[in-house]
Amino acid sequence: MKWIDNLSLRARLSLLYVTLLIFSVSVLGIYSYWNVWQLLVQNKSDHLRARAKPIIEHWLTNSLSDTVADALSPATAAILARDLTSRNTAALILNNEGKILANGKRLPEEPDAPSPDSANVRLALAGENEIRYRTEENGPATLVLLIPIRPQPGSPHVLGVVQLSTSLSDIDQMLFHHGLMLIAVVGVILILGSGLGFWLTGSSLTDLRKLAVSCRQIAKGDFSKRASAKNQRDEIGQLAKSFNQMIDRLEATFAAQQRFVANAAHELLTPLTGLQGSLEVLLRGAQDDPAAVARLSKGMYQEVTRLIRLCDQLLGLSRLEGSIHLRKTRIALPDFFADFVQQAKLLSEGRQIKLSQGPFITVVADEDMLKQILLNLFTNAVRHSPAGSTITLIWKLLPQAVEVRIADQGEGMDEKTLQHIFEPFFQGKASVSKREKGAGLGLTLAKSMIEAHDGSISVQSEPGKGTTVIFTLPLE
Repeated sequence: MKWIDNLSLRARLSLLYVTLLIFSVSVLGIYSYWNVWQLLVQNKSDHLRARAKPIIEHWLTNSLSDTVADALSPATAAILARDLTSRNTAALILNNEGKILANGKRLPEEPDAPSPDSANVRLALAGENEIRYRTEENGPATLVLLIPIRPQPGSPHVLGVVQLSTSLSDIDQMLFHHGLMLIAVVGVILILGSGLGFWLTGSSLTDLRKLAVSCRQIAKGDFSKRASAKNQRDEIGQLAKSFNQMIDRLEATFAAQQRFVANAAHELLTPLTGLQGSLEVLLRGAQDDPAAVARLSKGMYQEVTRLIRLCDQLLGLSRLEGSIHLRKTRIALPDFFADFVQQAKLLSEGRQIKLSQGPFITVVADEDMLKQILLNLFTNAVRHSPAGSTITLIWKLLPQAVEVRIADQGEGMDEKTLQHIFEPFFQGKASVSKREKGAGLGLTLAKSMIEAHDGSISVQSEPGKGTTVIFTLPLE
């Protein structure tokens, strides 16, 4: 139904609550009404039976001989019917064929007896003791009770049937008032329950409405907004908590993205500014000076080379953040590290490269990517350690992985610097190497490549005590 879909969540929940309340209260009311009716009819039936039993037994005792009689005499039936009849009760005596032997009515004010129901009479003649039914033959509702007449209690032989009938008007009147009371009680319950349900629903959804307001404000770009909840332990409180955590991460990601764009623009602007300056000098007439042209051309070549290297790093970073296809091969680490150290010595700029032999281990990894990881970490160590110091490469076996450490004897870093060491373009303190300053992407790229292998990377450092980069690669 479309009109339900157009309702607010509070209205739909309240409607559901009221519907369930109406159904529940109605079922309970109907059950209560039916139960009271059954109880009243049972009490009236028991009262009739208790009144009739001693009268029937008295006349049977006085009228029947010791030998079991085959049938009731009309005289006995007439007297019995008369004694069972009163202002509120009509009595008929039926023989063993279901025909009327006697009618106890003598006075006008005594009630008329309804016609016997043949189906129920046959059941009574068959020995069924508990037969009662309701009829409206004479207008008002009447309770009819059938009692088999036996020569002796417990005898299987049935001489006839006593039909007792009494008006149910008093019970109907009582049930009418009971029904009115139930309707009033149900109405009060529905009004109070609906009001309470509407209030509870609104109170419960208050935090959800606040969350919706926060979402709209955040959608407009205000990341400072947070959702609040009175109860942090219910579902809405947990939702608000998760929502705030998500916004915290989004805010951090957005801030990191802004820093990344600003740093990338700055790194790209530096060589472009150098190129612009060199070109301006050439345009002012320096092209007539061969020495100046050569010097400016060399500078422009260096700036272009820096731009290309920076763009390559940015492209590599974007590829690593997307879907990466690793060309994995089995690599024997001792031989691989030995070859790398020989190449690294050419780039050491006076640093000592020490390879500390570890156990023979093979890993399955992308060889080119692993070499790039080591090159980035080694270049970073050279850049931040003085000439003559030692850079150590060591590996060891862990239960489920291999651990690789690259340790330098540089200036080290404080705790604040360590928190940002893997952020793109973060450079920390100035380099102590003669090599030009890097773009600050080496550790970021190394981290992405290691994580692509399901590994991990961390940095240990203290000011003045050097830095150790530790990364792990999983074994097969």
